[in-house]
Amino acid sequence: MIETSDFLVLGSGVAGMSFALRAAKFGTVTILTKDRPDESNSRYAQGGIAAVWSDGDDFQHHIQDTFVAGAGLCRPDAVVATVTEGPERVQELIDLGANFTRWDGDPSKYSLHREGGHSHRRILHSDDTTGAEMVRALSAAVAAEPNIRILDHHAAIDLVTRRWMARRNQVPAPFDDEVVGCYALDSTTHEVKTYAARFVVLATGGAGRVYRYSTNPTVATGDGMSMAWRAGAAMANMEFVQFHPTCLYHPKLQSFLVTEALRGEGGKLVLPSGERFMPRYDERAELAPRDIVARAIDSELKRRGLDCVYLDMTHMSAEELSTKFPNIYATLASVGLDMARDPIPVVPAAHYFCGGVQTDLHGVSSLGNLIAIGETACTGLHGANRLASNSLLEALVFAEKAAAWCAERIDKVKLETELPSWETGGAQEPDELVVVKQTWEEIRRFMWNYVGIVRTTRRMERARRRIALVQEEIDAYYWDFKVTEDLIELRNLATVADLVVQCALKRQESRGLHYTLDFPHTDERFLHDTVIKRFT
Repeated sequence: MIETSDFLVLGSGVAGMSFALRAAKFGTVTILTKDRPDESNSRYAQGGIAAVWSDGDDFQHHIQDTFVAGAGLCRPDAVVATVTEGPERVQELIDLGANFTRWDGDPSKYSLHREGGHSHRRILHSDDTTGAEMVRALSAAVAAEPNIRILDHHAAIDLVTRRWMARRNQVPAPFDDEVVGCYALDSTTHEVKTYAARFVVLATGGAGRVYRYSTNPTVATGDGMSMAWRAGAAMANMEFVQFHPTCLYHPKLQSFLVTEALRGEGGKLVLPSGERFMPRYDERAELAPRDIVARAIDSELKRRGLDCVYLDMTHMSAEELSTKFPNIYATLASVGLDMARDPIPVVPAAHYFCGGVQTDLHGVSSLGNLIAIGETACTGLHGANRLASNSLLEALVFAEKAAAWCAERIDKVKLETELPSWETGGAQEPDELVVVKQTWEEIRRFMWNYVGIVRTTRRMERARRRIALVQEEIDAYYWDFKVTEDLIELRNLATVADLVVQCALKRQESRGLHYTLDFPHTDERFLHDTVIKRFT
């Protein structure tokens, strides 16, 4: 049985739900999410959403800050569109019911944080759980929309394209390929279902879990990126993986992000002795862009043989901290850390992918009728390094632009209902799930050690060889046994690892988030996107 809708949205974060709400005005929408509807990278965003909001700020400063952070690779039209359209998109979110923190001195105004790389205070936030509040407001609006259906615990497996169907039916393949649907595993029934749509929207988030240490939730396994690559979509800038400088280092709390807004409120990075070190690396010190701060911490850890450095917030009182950062304050207290008295142990961790499915200014990929938005996409906004809190803004802006593009074309796009059903062939029930777990851990370890914050050609070549072997093992397992959610994610993680290494080896310079000891300087010959494509 084939299930149909005008729009098939994969992912239920800010980008996916924002698009769905707009698309529902002129078509039917099915949202597939592999966990709960509210589980996504978006939900864990602490810091906030960047937008020009105060009288002392302006578009030009926000545009310039984005360009500086992006190290020469930001796409000008994407930056200008995101910054100038951003405030209107944020206001629309507020109109939906999103509650951002007001300023104590004047409740009619919003409290604005300042984060690294920003020249002004422009970060709207909901205390220190901004993503969760945005997801809450969008979820409520989606639930009230009759044209939207959400199917949770559905893990997308692969996209269905016209070219793939032609090959399967042994007929001439079309020159220009189009996506017409996808296969997805219903994790509750273990049944693989077929979904057809006029437009397929990839809003599956990033792939931070490809690294051993990450601030991302377990669902961030690069599903949309991997499916797009296998279908033949162009990918761009996968070498630019942002490592958040401050992830909590504690055995009882792994992957807990310590927001950059703390440094915006005067937090200092210090060694165990209490000595500051950031002024030695950059004149902006703790407020330098994330790539600089993460490399500085990584350098200190390796040079001194430390397990972590510390973020010192003891200049603020417990009352101030518990009021401004209630979630962080309470979470740290739960493991015995009083951030008003105790410096916070932190390390860098994989946080955000600046690369992804290459799109135009409307989120349209190189494959017909395939849209990519949010962290899954490479729109050109972030360049070689994302400016803090620009990601949620990008999700809102490009969701609107993609929906508007689809609205103009929906009547001209055929809904293909003759899709082949999923075939299991002779696949058997999985017999050794330990193999999946072991391979997952292996990928995450060698990606952290060989393709992390600081890279070398030798390490990356070593990683490439390991990935090739791992992919052979996964491929054999994939075809011999019935698919499970763990196997789908493992396959996607291996694909993402391969894409990161492919792009990183092509960029023989250091720029933004890609730093290699073999080519430690920027090179104008590489002042362009790294674009790769798999021919199908």
